[in-house]
Amino acid sequence: MATRTDRFLKAAVRAARRAKQWADRLLEETQRQAESDDRRRRLRQTLTKTGRVLMVAGRAALVAGVAAGIVAARADRRRQNLPSGRGR
Repeated sequence: MATRTDRFLKAAVRAARRAKQWADRLLEETQRQAESDDRRRRLRQTLTKTGRVLMVAGRAALVAGVAAGIVAARADRRRQNLPSGRGR
């Protein structure tokens, strides 16, 4: 038959093991939540950066289109101003 000390010791070991399991579960859940928050933050940053890049690209495309229109208008005007014998 086990002594009173042995029974208390076994109960303490069981309680400690159970407490460790709970602590491990809580730690795991906290880490999962932190990863989720970090992933969400990184996704938000990526989308913001992508939006900025797209705005700059759109602006560049607009400037390129305007420049192309100006060049075409100048070329058309030059063609009209050339003497009739020198047209290409």
